[in-house]
Amino acid sequence: MKTTIRLTLCAVALACTAAHAQNFPTRPITLVVPFAAGGPTDVVARMMAIPMGKSLGQSVVVENVNGAGGTVGATKVARAAPNGYTIFLHHMGMSTSPALYKKLSFDPLTDFEYIGQVLDVPMTLIARKDIPANNLQELIAYIKANEKKVSLADAGLGAVSNLCGLMFKSAIGVNINTIPYKGTGPAMNDLLGGQVDVLCDQTTQTVPMIKDGRVKVFGVTTLKRLAALPNVPTLDEQGLKGFEVKVWHGMYAPKGTPAPVLTQINTAMRAAMAEPSIVQRLGELSSEIPTVDKMTPKGLEDHLKAEINKWGPVIRKAGVSAD
Repeated sequence: MKTTIRLTLCAVALACTAAHAQNFPTRPITLVVPFAAGGPTDVVARMMAIPMGKSLGQSVVVENVNGAGGTVGATKVARAAPNGYTIFLHHMGMSTSPALYKKLSFDPLTDFEYIGQVLDVPMTLIARKDIPANNLQELIAYIKANEKKVSLADAGLGAVSNLCGLMFKSAIGVNINTIPYKGTGPAMNDLLGGQVDVLCDQTTQTVPMIKDGRVKVFGVTTLKRLAALPNVPTLDEQGLKGFEVKVWHGMYAPKGTPAPVLTQINTAMRAAMAEPSIVQRLGELSSEIPTVDKMTPKGLEDHLKAEINKWGPVIRKAGVSAD
C-alpha cells in the first residue's frame, strides 16, 4: 500500500513538473545581476534580456541586487522558488567567494542549477584623464611617489575589479589606498569626476570611454593585444609578466529548477548570444562568446569547479578575507 502511494505521488510530481515545463513561461522572468546598474555585468545582462525575452515569449527583466561582492544577489537567487522565473547572471566571483567568505550563505556548487557560460571579457587598467602619467611606467612612478594620496577604486571585496587591483598592487609592490564601491558603475562615475585615480574594469564598460578620451588607459589584462584597442599594450608586454585576468560570466537558476525549463532558458540564452547585433557589439568591446560546449550546463559546471581550484589558493595566499 505504502509503495503504491509513493509511486502515485512520484507520478503526480512528475506530471506537475512536465506540465509546468510545458506551460513555461507564462509571466515575466527576473534576471538577477548582483552588481549595481551601469556596471559591466549589468551591461551584458541588459544586452541579452530583450532577445532572450523574444525567444521565450515573455519579458526578461533585469534586477540589480548588489552588495558584498555579488553574494547578496547570489543568496537571493539560491533561496528563490525553483520555477524558472528567477535566473542569475554572475561573473567569476562565483568561483572566488568560497575562499573570500568564511560564512558564505550559499554554496556555488550545490545551491544552483547550471544554465551555461555566457561570455569572456578582458579587463583594462585605466585612470582619470588628468592623471600626470602617459604610460604604465610613468603611472607606477607616480603611484610610488604619491602612495598615500593615490586611490584605487573597485566594486568591493571579491569583485573582479578588486581581484585585478590586488594583482596590480602585488605586481608593483605598492599598497595603494583602495576605495570600495557597490559596483564599478558608481566607481566609474567617480573616476570620471576625478574623485578617485585608478580603476581596473572590464572592456564592456571601458572601451567606449577609452575611445572617447574620457579616461586614460595604461594596459589590457590579456596576453595579446585586443582588436578593439590595437594601440594599447598589454600589461605583460610592459613588464608585468604573466599578468592576465579575463572575466567569465555564467547563468544559473535555483537548485531544483526543472530540467526542461533549464533547457528552454539555455536555448534562449544561446539564441541571444547568436544575435548578429550582439555579436557585433561584443566584438567591438573585445568580448568573446564561448564555444558551444562551454555554453551548456556541464560546460559551466566544469569551468566553475576549475576556477574555484584556481583562485582559492591565490586568495588564501594573499590573506584576503571578508570576515
